[in-house]
Amino acid sequence: MIVIGSQWGDEGKGKLVDLLAEHVSLVVRFQGGNNAGHTVMFDDKTFVLHLIPSGILQPKVRCVLGNGMVINPQALLEEVDQLLELGVDVRGRLFVSDLANVILPFHMLIDKARETRAGKNKIGTTARGIGPAYEDKASREGIRFVEIEDTPRFREKIDRLVNDKNKYLEHVLGSQGPFLEAGQVFDDLMVHMQRIQPFVCDTARMIDQEITSNNHVLFEGAQGTFLDIDHGTHPFVTSSNTTAGGACTGSGVAPNKIDQVIGVVKAYTTRVGSGPFPTELDDKDGEYLSSVGHEFGATTGRARRCGWFDACLLKESVRVNGITDLGLTKLDVLDGLKTLKICTHYLDPATNEKLDYFPHRLSIQERMVPVYEELEGWMSPTVGVTEYDKLPKLAVAYIERIAELLGVEMSLVSTGPKREETILLKSFF
Repeated sequence: MIVIGSQWGDEGKGKLVDLLAEHVSLVVRFQGGNNAGHTVMFDDKTFVLHLIPSGILQPKVRCVLGNGMVINPQALLEEVDQLLELGVDVRGRLFVSDLANVILPFHMLIDKARETRAGKNKIGTTARGIGPAYEDKASREGIRFVEIEDTPRFREKIDRLVNDKNKYLEHVLGSQGPFLEAGQVFDDLMVHMQRIQPFVCDTARMIDQEITSNNHVLFEGAQGTFLDIDHGTHPFVTSSNTTAGGACTGSGVAPNKIDQVIGVVKAYTTRVGSGPFPTELDDKDGEYLSSVGHEFGATTGRARRCGWFDACLLKESVRVNGITDLGLTKLDVLDGLKTLKICTHYLDPATNEKLDYFPHRLSIQERMVPVYEELEGWMSPTVGVTEYDKLPKLAVAYIERIAELLGVEMSLVSTGPKREETILLKSFF
């Protein structure tokens, strides 16, 4: 089973993974790094996870950081320590792929320097070094956990990389320093690896053994479909494959082992950072969604841009991910709105063409106008409702209209941030 973000991230995947993880033996992250932010609330506690899968909060579940990830060793250890302080033991439950790539300090320096240089044309990265680390992976210069060892050969590689990156920072990106010392980078990495090494193993084999033993495995996506490096709103995307196909390449699991893809979708639309957003609201309704929905990024703290539900965007997401089930989140945020809108198609004012899909060309994305279908708001509380037939009739109508437009069964509805504030419409196991 794959749980994937269907929009631009921040859909509430962490809560759903935490909820479903009770029934699985293994939860696997397969892409991205600590640019993700999954928030889980239960028992009056709030956990924000950036690297470790949300399933770690279920005491019997083991968690994997897959080969498709890029991992900052210091950030990983900080998250481990935070969990230990909160009473969550990760020993014997957390595993890191020996083939995952490492984020090093120069990756973060390059990320920040590029954004500074780009000025108003910046992409809006988290400055965590994710993109530069994936670049080194693609150019075969990246460092994988399996090759980290205290040997002259590995030390020589660190020396060369730090020297090359310092030159790039100074002479191409115009950085004034301070620059890194190769010896310090090497020593810090060795210290971090003393604690991380017990977690490192061949995770692809572990996952295969679980599946072969007929145990349930859940693959947890980070970010969202339209931040995918191939299928997203390029260049305003992340540097990995956030779509369902990435679960296979990022974990070493064959495609024919996947039996369900749950697309998590917010009851409206949000986006962090730059890039096209056809249904974005710059009015009192947008302010309402931002305020009531507490729309601030769990990783960056940046305010999220808010807008109406975009069915055209979601139809593309259903197609590219092969979504079999929908999980709707933040329904309760809409409780106070008299009128709701769903974008059913776009109009290109340059050609007067009607579009029922999200086009690839950036210039069209930026100028197209959303055409809306209006629905009456229910104007009554849905917070904490756990039975479908106890929802207001107009809320049910809104949910069912979304499912109808997307052609996918609505299998789960979230009515609040806590684990128990959920309506399950089917059994997944």
